[in-house]
Amino acid sequence: MDDTITLPGLRAPASISIDTWGMAHIRAENTRDAFFLQGLNAARDRLWQIDLWRKRGLGLLAADFGPGYLMQDRAARLFLYRGDMAAEWAAYGSDAEEICTAFAEGINAAIALVEAGDWPLPPEFAEMGTRPARWQAEDVVRIRTHCLARNATSELARLQVQALADPETDLLRVPLSPPVPDSEWATMTDKSLPPDVLAVYELATAPVTFQRERLEASLEDAPLWSSVDVRKTVQRGVPSMEGSNNWAISGELTDTGRPVMASDPHRLHAAPSLRYMVHLSAPGMDLIGAGEPSSPGIMAGHNGTAAFSLTIFCADQEDVMVYDVTDDGRAYRYGEGTEAFTRVEETFAVKGAAAQTLTLEFSRHGPVVYKEGDTAVAVRTVFADPGSAPYMASLKSMRATTMQGFRSALTTWGAPSVNMVYADTAGDICWQAAAYVPRRTGWRGLAPVPGDGTREWTGYMTAADLPAIENPGRGFVHSANEMNLPPAWDHDSNPVGYEWFEDGRADRIAEVIAQGGASDVASNCALQCDTFSALAVELCALLPPDAPAQARELLQGWNGHAAPDSAGALLYEIWLSEHLRPALLTSVAGDTALRGLLGPGNIPEVVRLLRGDRPGLAHRCGLDRDTLLRDTLEHAWEDTTDRFGEDPARWRWGDLHKGYFDHAFTPLGGAHDVGPIATGGSSATVMMGHYEAADYRVRNGASVRMVIDVGAWDESRWINAPGQSGLPGDAHYDDLAPLWAKGDYVPMCYSTAAVDAATERRIDLRPERHSKS
Repeated sequence: MDDTITLPGLRAPASISIDTWGMAHIRAENTRDAFFLQGLNAARDRLWQIDLWRKRGLGLLAADFGPGYLMQDRAARLFLYRGDMAAEWAAYGSDAEEICTAFAEGINAAIALVEAGDWPLPPEFAEMGTRPARWQAEDVVRIRTHCLARNATSELARLQVQALADPETDLLRVPLSPPVPDSEWATMTDKSLPPDVLAVYELATAPVTFQRERLEASLEDAPLWSSVDVRKTVQRGVPSMEGSNNWAISGELTDTGRPVMASDPHRLHAAPSLRYMVHLSAPGMDLIGAGEPSSPGIMAGHNGTAAFSLTIFCADQEDVMVYDVTDDGRAYRYGEGTEAFTRVEETFAVKGAAAQTLTLEFSRHGPVVYKEGDTAVAVRTVFADPGSAPYMASLKSMRATTMQGFRSALTTWGAPSVNMVYADTAGDICWQAAAYVPRRTGWRGLAPVPGDGTREWTGYMTAADLPAIENPGRGFVHSANEMNLPPAWDHDSNPVGYEWFEDGRADRIAEVIAQGGASDVASNCALQCDTFSALAVELCALLPPDAPAQARELLQGWNGHAAPDSAGALLYEIWLSEHLRPALLTSVAGDTALRGLLGPGNIPEVVRLLRGDRPGLAHRCGLDRDTLLRDTLEHAWEDTTDRFGEDPARWRWGDLHKGYFDHAFTPLGGAHDVGPIATGGSSATVMMGHYEAADYRVRNGASVRMVIDVGAWDESRWINAPGQSGLPGDAHYDDLAPLWAKGDYVPMCYSTAAVDAATERRIDLRPERHSKS
């Protein structure tokens, strides 16, 4: 099917070819038009999604959805970028403002086509009685609250745990690497803080939710929605499972002699997907890969010379600052005197009510999120500084064609903190940590601290200061959110972060590559979908001889792969999640409040405790390991047989563990959800399949996966679940979900011949001035 559209704002003829799998291939005669059409196409496929994201980020929800969203709007505006825009644009490259202007104009051109009836209005607008709004270039970069950052909520949880227990107990919530001396805890505030002190921050960074009672709330009800669904969407104080895997393999280790680059970012699953695949082609630029539909460019993919991707590098970019407030409430103690809070009055449009004026307060450190009596709390975050719009520095790095050019482009990468891997047609590969990492002297940023001037940031470390690896002798670079600072790194003088992922993914990736198990595109795809957990094998090996025989034999004979057809995986995960960890936490933490802070229990730390690495904690809680393992496995066996029958040969992990993609309207009935779909993996496998024991739905893992054959670009593969389109009912809304669940991929068409052969729809676009020709 072909279309021809005359498009105001376009400067030269162009086209968009949508392939069999829903990827748009944009061909333009200049780079400005390419980004203009990227905005147009993003709105064609994802208009409801990006419109909702914009309104959430700018604090404009209440105008569309009523008073139940007023407090979320206020929270969002606290964290908007309010600094110098010239410095902001400069951080992303000399043409960043031009690119974002073109992208916003493209979105607005698509909205005009929708309003004219030429393109469909996504059904969610009709269901909510709302309309899409026009964009400005600044909207693309001023919104920060969708960025992955750490570790404000963990700091608060650590303060609360240590008020009830000790630092070693807190490791069950999140381990620290490297270990931290006890003297660190003397830097904490001596104030007692309530558990909801960061509710405003949590609300600012939470997704938009729709409930009948929220949509029907009155102005008087608005304060009731000051911490919407936080407890349902995250475990307070437990680091998010949103990580990733990536690696680059030298041609010396591949069958073809060409490098391979692989990327599978792990984020919350949603319908539509968080990521969007796109191909942008113009003279001097030929990019293909994944980004967010609300931003120009790509963050992972290739440019015809170099391939690149990112994972989260767990640097600490936030601190919780606690203040002594003066009697009049207008200032806080700082240094030898006081400083006044900055107060900003903001007006909020509210559907069905008069506009509301609310006050925002700021300290020198950032937004004030709590103020009660003589105490106030602010969040110090990189968000407030220029150059920290999420992923926007990729506008520079995505166009680099040499290893040194790529590393140089990353020196102004602010947020999120990332592990970047790179591979090019010259055969070079590298890893580079990139972020604005606060410089802290005399403290490590692990708990709330006084905001009186004794704990200040003194600038940032950037990619120029952070470690990198070029063309290593072992022939590959990789990351999986693990602690990967070099052994010689001075953590005392240059603290970067301490809360890393220790789930075994990085070790498994390195093991497979080093053994020659990732020598071509297919085997790299298989590695992304690897379901082996060394932690599971180790835990099963600890079972005592008097554990229930049938259950012990099943687990110790299991190969450790959480495959969807595995009986061993089903029993193991039920045992771990519903029996072993809860019983262990009960043993360690008799106090229910403490258990609530620690739960569900960090899996690597649970294994360490059970294998004897924490003798002090085991002694204090009177841990009887063998009895705990035996009794909980017995209960798990009974539980599993009750639910899945008495014949283990009929047990399947995929009968319980289901991929699921929630739509924003899920609480209203789930008409646009995708799933459930049987799938494998777990919270400790390369194929991330993180779930909560309440329902075992996989809501966090790889939605996008790509494996790039560097130089033979058409041999590359990708998948984006549930699909490319954000239009419920469109053929590409959920067509990729079944392939994703099975670990299948589709071709990443790049050459003109491959794109043309795979095209199922072409849109030809003409500038308005050519409309009569």
